[in-house]
Amino acid sequence: MPSLAEFQSRLRDAIVENRADAIAPFLVGGRDAAKRLAVHQRHYEASLANALLAKFPATTWLIGAPIVTEAARDFVRQHPPMAPCIADYGTKFPRYLADRTAARQLPYLCAFADLERHLGHAAIAVEHPAIGMEAFAAIEADRLPNLGLALQPSLHYCAADWPIDDLLKLFLSGSAPERYAFEPAGVHLEIRGARGEFRIDRLDPATFAFRKALVERQTIGAAAEQALERDAVFDPGRALTNLIVEDLVIAVHQTPSGAQP
Repeated sequence: MPSLAEFQSRLRDAIVENRADAIAPFLVGGRDAAKRLAVHQRHYEASLANALLAKFPATTWLIGAPIVTEAARDFVRQHPPMAPCIADYGTKFPRYLADRTAARQLPYLCAFADLERHLGHAAIAVEHPAIGMEAFAAIEADRLPNLGLALQPSLHYCAADWPIDDLLKLFLSGSAPERYAFEPAGVHLEIRGARGEFRIDRLDPATFAFRKALVERQTIGAAAEQALERDAVFDPGRALTNLIVEDLVIAVHQTPSGAQP
C-alpha cells in the first residue's frame, strides 16, 4: 500500500498528465471507475482553461475566441500550475499564444497580452500608505544615491514597439471602427491599479528607465544613471519629487551596508 504522499502524487499524475494507469489499481466501486476519473480530468482542464480565458478578454477580442481557447487548452496540458495561487497562473501564456502559427502575423500580440495580464494584477492590488517629503528630511543628500525605494506593489513598467495601450483603450471603449490604422510606435507605459481599477500612463524614456529600475530594487543612484543614459538633461531630484507627490513611494530601503537612513 503506498504512503499518503505517494498516493497523492499518483492521483496528481492521473489527472494532470492523463496517466490513469498510475491510479487504476486503487479505483474501486461502481461499474466504470475509469469514466469517473475522466470526469475529474475534464473538469481540471476546463477549469484552468476557463481561468486563463477570464484573464485575457481583450486578447480574445483581438484575435478571436477559437484561437485563444485552443491555445489555453494546450497550455494547460503542457504547463500545469506550479503554485497554489490561481491568480499567478498564466505568466507564460502571452508568449505561448504569440508563438502559435495562427497568431504569428501579429508582432504586437505578446506585448498586448502581457499588458492585459499585468492590468489584471494591478486591478486586484492593495494600495499601501505612501510616505511624504518629510520622510526624506532627515536623510543627508549625499546618502540618497545609495538608498533604494519601495514603490506601490501594483506598479509595472512595460515598453513596446507598438502603441498597445491605444489598442486596449479601443477594446475598453466597446466600439469597433470600420477601419483602424495600427502602426509601429514605441511606447513606455506605467501601469498602476487598486480596488478593481487601473490606469495606464505613457512616460518619456528617461522617466520610464528611472522608475523601472527602482521597481527592480536598484538604488536611486543606479536608477538615475540609467535615466541619464536616455536623456542627458534628466533631473533625478525632480523625478524623485514626482514619485513622492504621486504617492508612489511607500518606504525607503536600507543602504547596502545595512545602515539605517
